[in-house]
Amino acid sequence: MQAPDDFNPAPGHPEELQPGVRRLLAPNPSPMTYRGTNTYLVGTTELAVIDPGPDMQVHLEAILACVLPGQRISHIIVTHSHLDHSPLARALSASCGAPVYGFGGPEAGRSAIMQDLVRAGMTSGGEGIDSDFRPDITVADGEILSAAGWQLEVIHTPGHLGNHIALALGDACFTADHVMGWASSLVSPPDGDLTDFMASCARLRARDWRVFYPGHGAAVTAPQERLDWLIHHRKGREAEILACLAQAPATPSELARAIYQETPAPLLPAAERNVFAHLVDLAGRSIVEPCGAFTETGSFQILA
Repeated sequence: MQAPDDFNPAPGHPEELQPGVRRLLAPNPSPMTYRGTNTYLVGTTELAVIDPGPDMQVHLEAILACVLPGQRISHIIVTHSHLDHSPLARALSASCGAPVYGFGGPEAGRSAIMQDLVRAGMTSGGEGIDSDFRPDITVADGEILSAAGWQLEVIHTPGHLGNHIALALGDACFTADHVMGWASSLVSPPDGDLTDFMASCARLRARDWRVFYPGHGAAVTAPQERLDWLIHHRKGREAEILACLAQAPATPSELARAIYQETPAPLLPAAERNVFAHLVDLAGRSIVEPCGAFTETGSFQILA
């Protein structure tokens, strides 16, 4: 599923997506962020700012400029602690006085297997963790955040990151980086967990949505179809990995180079992390096993 070519909003200029919901694009385009991070403003008098974005003064000024006479920012909500989503929360809070809400710090929500990998010495893959992020107010799965004219339901959606949340506004859902409008999500252990990612997809798929507002890219107007594509895409990757391993044991690097043949070289490290995420998931389901130590550089084989 390709990103729509016509999604190219001007950074710093808010767009109304539905009554009481505006999208403000941050000026941080990259191969990992597409056009940039989508910051959302929800409400008409008391505003929730969802994902303030990267630590950029120009984007802070753009957010504050969206606060019209008679409005104030009451909530700053961070969906997860990647550097393109959370760092500006602190400066925005200092500017407007609103508290920062989030599921927890960078390690919050991390699964047991990922905790084991960290204890064994595995580190992040360099995707840009905001290691300093700590919310003022920690939210829980199912919690309702509300102010005049709106309420948002917190849905814990680990997978892309353990502390990742989505936010339901009626039949609309702010899906951040779990479901994006331009590509599939990166799942990179030990911060990302494919087993959790697939469970979060199934959880969202069980509800009837009208629209998804993602962290990157255009609004997703066929949410169920998009989730079906994400699930199918991951199952397809799994099949490719197993087909390669049926020939011979291989490392995540070797598998990535065999499978992601059209991926630009600078993105291959991310592809390797995705492959390793699949291997962790397959090992947890007793389908593959490491040939030696369970590491991102070791070889894996199909379980006899």
